[in-house]
Amino acid sequence: MTSQALTGQASVSSYALPTRLLATDQSLSPAVLRTTLALMMFPHGAQKALGWFGGYGWSGTMGFLTEQIGMPSAAAALVILLELLGPVLLLVGLGTRAVALGFIGLMLGAIVTVHAQFGFFMNWSGAQSGEGFELHLLVIGAAAALVLTGGGRWSIDGRLTRHAR
Repeated sequence: MTSQALTGQASVSSYALPTRLLATDQSLSPAVLRTTLALMMFPHGAQKALGWFGGYGWSGTMGFLTEQIGMPSAAAALVILLELLGPVLLLVGLGTRAVALGFIGLMLGAIVTVHAQFGFFMNWSGAQSGEGFELHLLVIGAAAALVLTGGGRWSIDGRLTRHAR
């Protein structure tokens, strides 16, 4: 008898990997964290994609990311879509780990390409010529916690994996 048969564990299959990526317990903390992160990130995505909240909209943001930052157009479009649609996915708890990983990459990229030169602190007093990266570190920490825990209670991820077990 194999050790898998003795322990009752299934072998890793192509079906098991998506289930493991979506798996979460029913804790309330991840639900609170993903909801808070979604509510914080959505206005940033709406600024970039839709021009809401004083943003530059799709074309202005694409111009900044491709011309000023030097990103390829496809990558710039993915950044904008991640910031717009990622919070919606987080809010309902679908693909929580993938969205959270995307936010980590996004924030690291923003720190390296734009914000590190202005130091740690946000520009609360208007004395700097740009914003520091303290908010970006907070997003990275929240997203890292979601990568580790999954979506938690009331997530579609949890509902999907509960039926797959």
